[in-house]
Amino acid sequence: MTTIESKPLTPCFGVEVSGMTLSEVSKGHDFARLRDLFEEHSALLFRAQEISNEEHMALAQLFGPIEDRKADERKPGEAFEVPEVSNVQRDGTTSGEMDLHTLNLKSNFLWHSDSTFLPTPALTNILIGRVVTTEGGATELASTRAAWAAMPEELKSRIRGRGIWHRYSHSRRKISPELAKLPMFNKWPDQHWSAVWPNPVNGREGLYIASHAFKVDGYDEAESQELLDELMAFCTQPEFTYAHQWNVGDVLIWDQRAVLHRGTPWPYEQPRTLSSICVSVTEADGIGSIRMPA
Repeated sequence: MTTIESKPLTPCFGVEVSGMTLSEVSKGHDFARLRDLFEEHSALLFRAQEISNEEHMALAQLFGPIEDRKADERKPGEAFEVPEVSNVQRDGTTSGEMDLHTLNLKSNFLWHSDSTFLPTPALTNILIGRVVTTEGGATELASTRAAWAAMPEELKSRIRGRGIWHRYSHSRRKISPELAKLPMFNKWPDQHWSAVWPNPVNGREGLYIASHAFKVDGYDEAESQELLDELMAFCTQPEFTYAHQWNVGDVLIWDQRAVLHRGTPWPYEQPRTLSSICVSVTEADGIGSIRMPA
């Protein structure tokens, strides 16, 4: 059996894993150990991995169904392409700082969990460094599981047992009203999820919030935003966060049920490309415990 070692990324969550070659992981080889690390530590870092787009998709499918936000746009017979978080345009140039494409990238600088606005949200994101910058461009993670465990009861009591409403265009409107009007950010109806997501494997709870969240049950929208801002500020304190500076071949895998993330700025004339596959949750991942009335 392969010797797999791990060392903490922070005192409260995340590990760097060595001794595992992700391109060779399969259902019968190392995936059970990978999934155990995922459930226990919420965020996993692997360095110097050589992994193709096909191997990236195969790894993602071990966790569950690959999320495909563009399924309705794809022509018959057109294959799924691995999404990229990139400022590189088709002609090889980089997008301008105020282009709508770049503004959408800047929306990712807001703390969020992916796909809380979808009818089936994301379990994980598997992010791979392809082209990296000389400075900036870090990806930051924040454990809402560790934060919830440490949160004062006074703050917990204001959100416990309540549902939160999520809308894709809400996060984009914080960056640009023009961006928020684009059809791609208005495809799905508002989603209503419980504020707390218990892990079905170990029972540990994580606060389930995002930049897409706009309304909390029992509060008006102004009160909701104030509470959401307070919760977000608590969860993203330094003791609950990890910042990853990318190298080519780095792979980050994190639990969207219990970890927030955001990008950070970089010199926009420098190309930056990360391959990103989100995997949708299934009933086994505990989605039934957070469904709220529509």
